[in-house]
Amino acid sequence: HCHQRALYRTAALKTILSTVDGARVDEVDSSCCGMAGSFGYEKSHYDISRTCGERRLMPAVRELDEDAICVASGFSCRHQIADFTARQARHWVECITVKT
Repeated sequence: HCHQRALYRTAALKTILSTVDGARVDEVDSSCCGMAGSFGYEKSHYDISRTCGERRLMPAVRELDEDAICVASGFSCRHQIADFTARQARHWVECITVKT
């Protein structure tokens, strides 16, 4: 999520995800998915929104193996990925298991 990247970075999240058995964590070197809150929902911004997402994020998602899990912490990112790639990205919380 670009907001997360800008404010907090992603090291902690990558560390958490790397604790999942069998996980390989790769971060896409992308900027914004293009949604940017309500920006991408506005008809007048559609082309810009899609262009932003197609810069790096959407091609990377399309290149994932079929059995790979795509994780996106942002609500907007998950919607853009679903709309432009037909893949369902998960929030990171859905991918971890608490060990007791």
